[in-house]
Amino acid sequence: MELTQSTQTYTQAPGYFKRLNAFDWLFALALVAGSLFGLNRYGHYMDIYEKGILLAAAPAFAALGWHWKPARWLMPLVALLALGAIAMYAGELDNGTKKFWLRMMLSSQSAILWMSVMFCLSTLFYVIGLAARSNSASSIGSKLCWAAVVLGLTGMMVRWYESYLIGADVGHIPVSNLYEVFILFSLITAMFYLYFEQRYATRQLGAFVTLVITAAIGFLFWYTTSRDAADIQPLLPALQSWWMKIHVPANFIGYGNFALAAMVAAAYLLKTSGRLVDRLPSEEVLDDVMYKAISAGFAFFTIATILGALWAAEAWGGYWSWDPKETWALIVWLNYAAWLHMRLMTGLRGRPAAWWALVGLLVTTFAFLGVNMFLSGLHSYGKL
Repeated sequence: MELTQSTQTYTQAPGYFKRLNAFDWLFALALVAGSLFGLNRYGHYMDIYEKGILLAAAPAFAALGWHWKPARWLMPLVALLALGAIAMYAGELDNGTKKFWLRMMLSSQSAILWMSVMFCLSTLFYVIGLAARSNSASSIGSKLCWAAVVLGLTGMMVRWYESYLIGADVGHIPVSNLYEVFILFSLITAMFYLYFEQRYATRQLGAFVTLVITAAIGFLFWYTTSRDAADIQPLLPALQSWWMKIHVPANFIGYGNFALAAMVAAAYLLKTSGRLVDRLPSEEVLDDVMYKAISAGFAFFTIATILGALWAAEAWGGYWSWDPKETWALIVWLNYAAWLHMRLMTGLRGRPAAWWALVGLLVTTFAFLGVNMFLSGLHSYGKL
């Protein structure tokens, strides 16, 4: 009888596609239409690989929107803001300083500046919410974090367009230097955190995760003011490849998730040491978020490493050259591979796993930034 009931329940359970509503399909259709429009309008500027990326983006982002509902309003909103800015430019880069809304809000530098302010305010309200046990303050922190994501993504899209206004030979996707990838890192870390925040219905972790984002924003301010890093520069020859469009984002999805896991690990260590016990999620929730963040980060970092090897073979004639950046990327990969192996094979949990994830952030930070500061090699184009 139990078997019959179980089988009946299983057969009656709706399939994945049956759970989608009309708005889900409309969202997917809009993405497909946008990809086909882009292919028809700009396809003659693209090689076969870039066309493949454009066409694959539609089902990939549709699946993201189906799984994570906020993406269904995030993507159209960013598109509307970016297209509005593009329309105001009217093909003239000088309009960025002449037109009010571009100068104050929607040019790339203005939008990224507002993104930075929103992230800092978000951190402040998250901390107030945690310290004062204030749900309203934490809610404001979450909304400010969303606002920062919208403005940051808009700024990146507009910066991409601005690079082509400078010159067709200058235009490129904005993931080519430390200024741009620090923005990318901040956005990816924030978006993955917001996903976990919604899934686990807790905002207490925002006070921890946004701290690492604020630290990245602090570096971004210093780097911008001391090096004029916000200026759009032509791509170096080594970066003039379609590989950059997929290798760098995949890499920073890994970095963002590793940073998120480390900050969750810090929260775990505080809770298990008797601090903030009644203000943080349960140890089980913290452990699960840490595990899922490292798993997602490891998967994307593995993909990025493979793509990097293929790019190296095309650019330098060999898949691996033990360049300092490559070597430290391997160290990062081995570190998290070992963490996951110990988790799956020996049931690694608790404080040892948290300490390992926290120390892993130091290893990742050196691979991300320290190599550029202290070492040189084939990747010296990212040097400080």
